[in-house]
Order: sequence, then C-alpha cells, then structure tokens
Amino acid sequence: MTKIEAIWRPTPEVIAQANLTRFIQASGQPDHQSLLDWSVTEPEAFYRRLLDFIDYRFFKPFTQAYDISRGPEWPRWCVGGETNIVLNCLDKWQGTATMQKPALEWIGEDGSELTWSYAELDRQVRLLAAGLRRLGIGPGDVVAIYLPNLPEAAVALLAVPKIGGIVLPLFSGFGEDAVASRLIDAEAKAIITVDGSYRRGRVVAAKPIVDAVRPRVPSLEHVIVCHRIAVEGEWTEGVDHRWDDVMASQPGDDDSTAALEADSPYLLIYTSGTTGKPKGVVHTHCGFPPKLVLDLGICMDFKPSDRIMWMSDMGWLVGPLLVYGATLMGGTIVLPEGTPDYPTADRLWRLAAEKQVTYLGVAPTMARSFMAEPKFDVSRYDLTALRIFVSTGEAWTPEAWTWLFDTIGGGKLPVINFSGGTEMCGILSSVVTEPIKACSFTAPVPGTWAAVFNEHGEEAGAGEVGELVMRRAPIGLTQGLWRDQARYIDGYWSTWTGVWHHGDFARRDVDGFYYILGRSDDTLKIAGKRTGPSEIEALLLETNLVREAAAIGVPDPIKGTAIVCACVLRGGVNDIGTARDILVAAVVKGLGTPFRPKDVLFCADLPKTRNMKIMRRVIRAAYLGLDAGDLSSLVNPEAVEGVRNRHV
Repeated sequence: MTKIEAIWRPTPEVIAQANLTRFIQASGQPDHQSLLDWSVTEPEAFYRRLLDFIDYRFFKPFTQAYDISRGPEWPRWCVGGETNIVLNCLDKWQGTATMQKPALEWIGEDGSELTWSYAELDRQVRLLAAGLRRLGIGPGDVVAIYLPNLPEAAVALLAVPKIGGIVLPLFSGFGEDAVASRLIDAEAKAIITVDGSYRRGRVVAAKPIVDAVRPRVPSLEHVIVCHRIAVEGEWTEGVDHRWDDVMASQPGDDDSTAALEADSPYLLIYTSGTTGKPKGVVHTHCGFPPKLVLDLGICMDFKPSDRIMWMSDMGWLVGPLLVYGATLMGGTIVLPEGTPDYPTADRLWRLAAEKQVTYLGVAPTMARSFMAEPKFDVSRYDLTALRIFVSTGEAWTPEAWTWLFDTIGGGKLPVINFSGGTEMCGILSSVVTEPIKACSFTAPVPGTWAAVFNEHGEEAGAGEVGELVMRRAPIGLTQGLWRDQARYIDGYWSTWTGVWHHGDFARRDVDGFYYILGRSDDTLKIAGKRTGPSEIEALLLETNLVREAAAIGVPDPIKGTAIVCACVLRGGVNDIGTARDILVAAVVKGLGTPFRPKDVLFCADLPKTRNMKIMRRVIRAAYLGLDAGDLSSLVNPEAVEGVRNRHV
C-alpha cells in the first residue's frame, strides 16, 4: 500500500485557538484520542460536559443525560429536562452584544439584498410564532416549509419549534407528487410557501403546486404565502393566508418560547432511500442542536466570528444546519437565492469575496466544474477572509481536492471533510488540530464510536474496504423513522446486533485516516476486490478529457460485476472513439486489467441532487432499463433520459 503524506498541517496558533482544543481541556482529557475514548466509556459524563461547554440551556434541568434502558437503538437524552431549540438559538442572546451583530445576510438572484441583526431575526420569529398560534397551530402540529433560500425560510425554521410545532422542510424543486406524499405521510396541518421565486433567471412558481396537492392532503388546514414574485393561482379564503397578515401583531399575541420535554421532536426531514418511499427522520430539541454544535463548532471549528455560506436548499440537511448551527453559536449566515453559477458562472467566488465569507461549503462536483474551465482565474477575487473550506455528501477525487486546496486556498486553508447523514449529521470529520490528507477524515465524531467493519462484523484491517458503522448511538441520532419504526430497525440495526449500519463503504489507512468510498450500493467488487467509484472516477478525470464522471457496476456473466463509466466530455473534445480508448486505458493502467470498463457512455449531463451529489444508482437503473425509483431530489431529471439514450 502506497503511503500518502498529509498535505495540510496546523500551526501552533491554529491548534491553540481551536474549539476542539478548548473542549479537550475543559473535559480534563490529555488529547483528542483520549476524548474519543472517554466519550464511549463514560457517555453520561461526556454529554454532561458537552452540554455545559456549549452552554445549552434548559427551562427545567435534566436528571440524566443519557439513558439506554430501552436498548442501544432507542437512547433517551436529557431525561426530565425541558428546553427548546429557540431558547438556545435566539433567547439566550438577549441582553448580549450578539443581538446587534448580523444574523442573516440575504442576496437575491436579481441583486436585491437584505440584512437582519439577531434582534431583527428574533422580532421576525416572534411575529410569526404569534401568528401561527392565532391560526390554532401549536405543540405537536407539523408545519411544512416549501421555500427556496429566502429570509422567510430561516424565520419559519425557528418560529415553528418556538411554539412547540414540528417543522417539515421540503426541497423547493419538488413537484406535486413529492410534495403531496410527504405532506400526507406527515399529516401536516399547515404549509408555508411562496408565490414564485427566481432560479437561473426563470420564475419558479410554488403556490400553484400547493394548490394542486391540497385536495390530496386532508390534514392541511392552512397555506401561508410569502410574496416574492406574483404568479397566477387560486386563493381560498380561510385557508390561504398572506405572510404579511400572519405577521401583523395583534393585542394579546403570545410570542413566548414553549417549554417542552427535552426530547420532544421539532424537525421532521425526509431523506430518499435507494428503495421504497422516502424516510422521515425525526430530530429533537435536546438531541440535534447539541450534535450540530459538536460537529460544526467543536470538530469543524465554526466560531461566532465566522460568516458561513453553503449553497444548498432548505429542504436538505444543509439548510437547517446553516440556520440552526450558525444561530446556536452566534455566527452570521450568508444566504444567496438561486444557484452558485447564475447570473454569472463565477457567482460562488464573487459572493465569497464580496461578502467576506470566512467559512465556505464547497461540493466536489462544484470544484470539478471550475477545474474544467480553462478561463477560470482565482486572482480576480479577494478571498483573503476565507479560513476554512467544508464539504460533505459526495466523495472527493484527489485532483478536485488538491485543486481546491492549492488554487483557491493557496495551499494554506484546511479542507474539513465531513461525512454522516440526515439521520445524525456527522459520523466522521476532519479537525483543524491535526494534519489532513487529501480526501480524508481525521477521526470519528466523539460519541459515535465509529469503525469500518468487514463482512464478518469485525474491524477491518488497514487499507481493507468495509462498512462504516457506529457502535454507539450519539446524541442527535434520529428518534427512529416517522411512524415506521420497524423500517428503522431493519434498515439500520439489523446487520449486526447493537451496531448502526450506515450504508457507506469506507477504509482506514495505516496512519488511521478514514476515507469514504461511496454508498454500499454504489461500491463495486471486481475480481474479489472492493473499490469505490471515486477511485475509478479519479483515473478518468486525470485524463483531462472529461469534466464529470460516474462509475457504476452492472451484472456480467463472467466477472459477476463489470464497470460502466458515464462521462461528460470537456469542451473541445470531439473524437469520441479516441476519448473512449484513452479513458479505458487509464482505468486499466491505474487498477489493472480486471477493472477494464465494459462500456463508456458520453452524456450531456449526469443526474444530480441540488447539493451536486451525483446519483449513481439512478445512472445504473437508467443504463439497465430498470425503474430508477424516487427521482424527486434530482435537480436535473432530464439527465436520466440522456443516460438511457447514451448520447452526447
């Protein structure tokens, strides 16, 4: 096995100022590894220290931080306590300097801008909370938000849990069936939406979609409509409510923060599985918020002085992570409407420079797209405020990681790799107190007791590919699945007793660094060796012939599994036959003859989510002519047909 050296190393100053260093010291532990061990051997003490360190507040103190009397799959947190996430995101800043600093800076696709201080955000949240109560919405009621990246989305994410409701974020690109299925499953009582908004210069209507699905959702009593761009649609008095009317204060309004049993649910967010209907992940007031601070703040070093921009959608985990994570720690959210490449291709970097972003979320696919642009010139942007890159979701290729590190970061800024899921946020993370290798993760997040298991349920050896697991349910893990607990146990806990089976293939190198190789159903086993698609895709991208690539496995009568590569050619590459030969040769040279691709497809685009994650399972289904399953999360569903047709 070739030994890979660390590329980034922290300075003594970075180590001394790191949040992780302060937490290790506050915990009385000598080093990071001791902290990880302590989080597993003494979880009650660890979580008490965590909650105290992050100043997580309660209306009524808890008597027990961690209780697994119901079994390892069903932990309870902060037993006997009462709290509310909004007590910790907004209320606790009352009377402090934080109330006067920017909480949210919004940039519309049309150039319009809005800035709210913490005091103004708090005022907006209080007005909406009171308005929701006047509509008869209260504790336990599910309120969906079907909004793009608008300031109102942040207000709704906070106002609904403030009154004890459960907020249900929906991807703003969902069509009728996807919206209806989630509203029906959740029995949503209300939905907050917008008339229309901008995306890539087009007006995207949302209210007409809600009008179309409302008759299918018997529980839906109220539709609250923000105004962004007027579109034609229906209006039903008594059901439809204008945002401004709901926000209008009235005598006797109740804008207080509800005191709730600490482990009460506040966030219901659906994640698409590879099979079956979407899964409703349930997060609680005392679970997910402390885990966010542990992940984003302690492991990933987000500080109150940071200005974070991470372009995603409010319907996926990154949206709530931004709103809750930044406000829990007193930071500033930079929230652009639309996409990172419109109205100009370099919008991401232009905004990062103009808004003095310090903490930037970057998807590997996004980095690869700029790598493929010969006219890209980073010197045009003042990115001196940047101090950290953060990434999650799609696996990196070494070339894309190195390009980001060298070209954008000047070889000085850490790339914090972060992997987990909607179900628990982080499992593995890079940290700024230790060296970082390209594409790697430093260690498990404390409390997860994560490992790589082989097929026998034993820890895999160095370099051996296996399944990523957690041997302990951390704080912030979903409270099962919404009204489907049998599926929860079967999907996550049934492979090995008492062990969370995450569904990612991973490996750990001789120095202890972790690498994610892709979803288990994406990972390939060729000639008896498991390999991740990212390893093959890196070889394809090294040829400089393609700007995007996805490797999938298909049935083969001789090998059992054969490799098929779906590629998007770079501009100016016209000789498809020669390109195919070079790509095949690159894979063979890098991995050996058994890995020779059976087929190379050239497509105009590859199917991706709004978070720019390439959907390999969809490519595989399209190639084989199978049902591609749930496509509601795709930002470009037309790409599926392009794969089926196998044309440029």
